[in-house]
Amino acid sequence: MKKFNILFLCTGNSARSIMAEAAASDPRWGQGKLRGYSAGSMPTGQPHPAALATLARHNVDAGTPSSKSWDVFTADGAPTIDFMITVCDNAAGEVCPVWPGQPTTAHWGIPDPAAVTEPGPAQDAAFESAFEILSGRIATFASLPLHDMDATAVRQAAAEIARA
Repeated sequence: MKKFNILFLCTGNSARSIMAEAAASDPRWGQGKLRGYSAGSMPTGQPHPAALATLARHNVDAGTPSSKSWDVFTADGAPTIDFMITVCDNAAGEVCPVWPGQPTTAHWGIPDPAAVTEPGPAQDAAFESAFEILSGRIATFASLPLHDMDATAVRQAAAEIARA
């Protein structure tokens, strides 16, 4: 059965989108249906250490995550993206490039855990909360009969997931 490519976008591509990429690719949340990717409009250049620590606490194989521009996914040879989810308000309001294949889009706004700049319990809690929201939404999304749904139905279901 085909795996769907899902791209998570955020401005900096250092925290939420990095965690979502890893969770979507993990069979516990992506259920073997999803291959996660992430990018940003203004990438910071490196994943946030607390995002990587959060993934490690959940035994999620993050692979070799990188903070990269969304332009990577518009270039020749880039994977075809089936679904594109913005996870921060800044990226949701930006004009996105046109992706080959015109992926189905949705917005899942998540508070920015990187806004908690002081390392310690408060920062850990912010990253944990973001991961729990993202992984829960990804699991719900992956449980949908994606192979049998058209783009409109997927978009509506993804919007419902964000509101739940």
